[in-house]
Amino acid sequence: MRILAIESSCDETAAAVVENGRTVLSSIISSQIDIHTLYGGVVPEIASRKHMEHIDYVVERALSEAGMALEDVDAVAVTYGPGLVGALLVGVAYAKALAYAAKLPLVGVHHIEGHISANYIENKELEPPFLCLVVSGGHTHLVRVADYGVYEILGKTHDDAAGEAFDKVARAIGLGYPGGPKIDQLAKEGNPHAIAFPRGQIADSPYDFSFSGVKSAVLNYLNQSAMQGIEVNPADVAASFQKSVVDVLVEKTMAAEKNTGMKKLALAGGVASNSALRAGMQAACKKEKIELFCPSPVLCTDNAAMIGAAAYYEFQKGVRHGLDLNAVPNLQLGER
Repeated sequence: MRILAIESSCDETAAAVVENGRTVLSSIISSQIDIHTLYGGVVPEIASRKHMEHIDYVVERALSEAGMALEDVDAVAVTYGPGLVGALLVGVAYAKALAYAAKLPLVGVHHIEGHISANYIENKELEPPFLCLVVSGGHTHLVRVADYGVYEILGKTHDDAAGEAFDKVARAIGLGYPGGPKIDQLAKEGNPHAIAFPRGQIADSPYDFSFSGVKSAVLNYLNQSAMQGIEVNPADVAASFQKSVVDVLVEKTMAAEKNTGMKKLALAGGVASNSALRAGMQAACKKEKIELFCPSPVLCTDNAAMIGAAAYYEFQKGVRHGLDLNAVPNLQLGER
């Protein structure tokens, strides 16, 4: 079964053709990073306009590289939430038009479900149940994947997501946007033990996260250093901040693995490409004899291949959407 998938939830316009949920026949991504870098972050109105400019091109290229025409695919899939409402609407409207014109089934996909499903593409042997740590710019979730499309959220962030904290700290130390990759790179030159930043804990919620405290601690450290005339080493700040975040992510994930009896762990989301997080998880999983699955970095960031993978399993369960499908910017995992 071949699915044409479309993703436009933030600042990447993407299309892909995926076969049987596991094999990517084509994957095209048009990134807007260069233009949003000028503004220090994603500007929703600009993102929406760029999606409108690029979506025809990426869909045509995805079909061309797969060696197919629209009539050769079996269904159209699209991200319908969560994300920026204007950006989502571009993809949803386009997918509905394609499905209507070609008389194809339409499958709306949850963006986070797509990130989780990215693990199926390169890990053909991975099947539920397993635990998944979802870490991105907008979400930090610990999820028990009970079955395809069946999720139990064990923990989530109470404030800033991990990726959001990375972006804000990167901006504070002058790295600009996108913050995650730049923090990761600079941290390699710094001492992760140079500054003792706090580790966020939530009382009576052992699997929940909070990253606003460590973000504020970094900002306070920078402000106090400036007022006292103390020279700051940005690499040490980046490394120490990154270690604080990674330590919490690893610690809580390992606790969930132990208490649920799971022996399979998957990473998902843009922050899952962070080298320190991967190294920390690999070391912890090796110690606890847990099997770890990590998508390649290109599958961690937003892409349409992951949407096609998720859509396949939704389609198999009989999920279909009508032409009344709408963008749902605050869609929760597990909602339909």
